[in-house]
Amino acid sequence: MVLEATMICIDNSEWMRNGDYSPTRFQAQADAVNLICGAKTQSNPENTVGVLTMAGKGVRVLVTPTSDLGKILACMHGLEVGGEMNLAAGIQVAQLALKHRQNKKQQQRIIVFAGSPVKYDKKALEMIGRKLKKNSVALDIVDFGEDDDGKPEKLEALLGAVNNNDSSHIVHVPSGPNALSDVLISTPIFTGDGEGGSGFAAAAAAAAAGGVSGFDFGVDPNLDPELALALRVSMEEERARQEAAAKKAAEEASRQEKGGEQQSSSQDATMTEHANVAASDADKKSDLMDDENALLQQALAMSMDDPATSLAMRDTDMSEAAADDQDLALALQLSVQDTGKDSTSQPDMSKLLTDQSFVSSILASLPGVDPNDPSVKDLLASMQNESESQQKKNEDKPPNEEDK
Repeated sequence: MVLEATMICIDNSEWMRNGDYSPTRFQAQADAVNLICGAKTQSNPENTVGVLTMAGKGVRVLVTPTSDLGKILACMHGLEVGGEMNLAAGIQVAQLALKHRQNKKQQQRIIVFAGSPVKYDKKALEMIGRKLKKNSVALDIVDFGEDDDGKPEKLEALLGAVNNNDSSHIVHVPSGPNALSDVLISTPIFTGDGEGGSGFAAAAAAAAAGGVSGFDFGVDPNLDPELALALRVSMEEERARQEAAAKKAAEEASRQEKGGEQQSSSQDATMTEHANVAASDADKKSDLMDDENALLQQALAMSMDDPATSLAMRDTDMSEAAADDQDLALALQLSVQDTGKDSTSQPDMSKLLTDQSFVSSILASLPGVDPNDPSVKDLLASMQNESESQQKKNEDKPPNEEDK
């Protein structure tokens, strides 16, 4: 790789306003300068590039030779266009800037953009060329724009005076639809003297200019096979990574779909269980309501039944309970006997009450009671009548009813 310091001389005269180069001469020149600066700095990290203007109030150095590409590109913004190009003064100032470079091992090169007429004659230009050759300074000339007053011949004479072992070059760029930078890509100004580094810079510049080189990734494998291989490997790794990412995304999507189906089935099973539990609870509640209704109906029936019926039901319940408990059966038997004695004593009592002499003797024995009192007699007579009527009813009742 060539180690060199380069000064680029820009033409910012009034002729740069013309639009015969897209979009304008000055803009086309600025794009070409940016590509050349990138190519020089990328071909070797120790290369330096400086920029100066040749028109306006005078020659002005925008940036001294530096390897900071950002600083170089920033100086191109806001340039004023005006005046006439002073080619001789521009080349001499560029030579002076290269003389004061920091690294003396760097080769010296000047690149001149001439887009306006040249006011110097051939002899003056040849003198400047011989001076550059004496100081081992190479010169590249980009001739575009105006070609009147023998401009191409003057520039050829300048190149002939400075050229040493074909280290200097000149390129004539006619106006047309192609950009200035696109035409310069295939010229020695970009490709250098056959060095691989300059070739890489030219290929990179071609990619930046729109990929007119026709090679993959904008790099010619013949010029820089290592870079082409590295770019190809990087592209294959990126493609493999993208394919792996797409495959992983598809697997996650299918897993989410399966998980959603399982979740929906589990939700259906849960809802079915809840429905079954709710149905069983409803059945239990309905059974309890049925039991309560049955008890309520039984209570109503018991309240509406006759006392004899309720007594018979009680006797039935008591008899069933007595069958299970012997002590309770004995107590029931004794109570039944007492009830029978009371029922047999009732007729005896009725018979005693019908005996008037017995009742009169009892009343006479009571203090303060007169048996001959008319009210007492009436009472005794009514009681006797009631006892007689009750006795007649008992005699008239059929035997089967008495048994019941």
